[in-house]
Amino acid sequence: MKRNLPLTAPSPPEWIKAVLADFDAFLQDHADCERKASGFAMSMVAKYPDRTAIIPELIETALEEMEHFKLVYAVMAERGVQLAHVIPKDHYMERLIQLRRTGREQHFLDRLCIGSVVESRGAERFRLVEEALTDPALKRFYKMLWTSEAKHGNIYVDMALEYFPEEEVYERLHWFNDREGEILHSLEIRPALH
Repeated sequence: MKRNLPLTAPSPPEWIKAVLADFDAFLQDHADCERKASGFAMSMVAKYPDRTAIIPELIETALEEMEHFKLVYAVMAERGVQLAHVIPKDHYMERLIQLRRTGREQHFLDRLCIGSVVESRGAERFRLVEEALTDPALKRFYKMLWTSEAKHGNIYVDMALEYFPEEEVYERLHWFNDREGEILHSLEIRPALH
């Protein structure tokens, strides 16, 4: 059952054109994003060790994201693409993170909502990549990725519902979803996931 919210703003058509025009740069950014997604899940374990109901799921999510990194790296290696020497600033994530509230409980809920929204955006964009590609192996790869990202979008909502009332979770998720759309459309279009 889908528990995450539909995105309020679709990716502009120019985005997939930028990705296809420089797919190697997109792969580099994609690899960076998978590493960061794994780190995000593990940082939740480190910051909230008392939230034992969700720790196994956070660990599993971190492992899945690291497996995705491994798979993206294999695609890069086949194409002769190296990992980037420096991970550039992700203005999308920076701006979402700046919206978090400061109280411990509010901060916790906001992190989970951000996790859901970001994974939902990843699912949407990987689906667009899968639909635009012609290489059968890459199409299968990106289909697997977008279905996995959609699942992660739901998982972060499930985690929030474990600790907060449904009304509070969805009110905050709606708020972040709206802000995410505004942020997305204010950013320069480039061959990157965000």
